[in-house]
Amino acid sequence: MKSKILALFICCSMFACQSPTAVTVDVQKCKAEILQTEKDFEKMASEKGIKEAFLFYASDSVAMNRFNLIYKGKKQVNLYFDYVKMNDAQLNWTPSFVDVASSGDMGYTYGKYTYTHKDSTGKTVENKGVFHTVWKKQADGNWKFVWD
Repeated sequence: MKSKILALFICCSMFACQSPTAVTVDVQKCKAEILQTEKDFEKMASEKGIKEAFLFYASDSVAMNRFNLIYKGKKQVNLYFDYVKMNDAQLNWTPSFVDVASSGDMGYTYGKYTYTHKDSTGKTVENKGVFHTVWKKQADGNWKFVWD
C-alpha cells in the first residue's frame, strides 16, 4: 500500500512540475498586421490629416519625441499638434523593416519618411529622414504605437 501511495505521489509531482503549455505566436502574422497598420496609418494621415491619424493610432500611453522633447499621452500629443503649424502638410513614409517580439505583443518598424509643407512665405519645403516606431498590441487585438 505504501508503495502505491509513493508511486501516486511521484506521478502527481511529475505532472505538477511541468511548465504550462506555451502559447505559440505566429510572428509572421504579427509582422504583417503591423505593416498593414502602418499602411492604414499613412493613408489616414493623407486623407484625414496628420493630427487625426496620429491621435487615432497612438496608444493611451504614447510617448512621442519631437525636437528633443517628449510628449507623453494623447493629451500632450494633441497639444503638440495644436501648437505646430502644418500648412498644406503631407507626410509619407515606408517601413523598410519590421520585427515582433516572440510573445507577439510588441513590435517595431523603421524606414524613411518625407514631410512636405509650406513655410511662412508660401514656399514648399521638403524634409526627409528616418523614422522609428514601437507598436504594442492592444487588448482588442489592434496595434497602437507607444513610441514615435
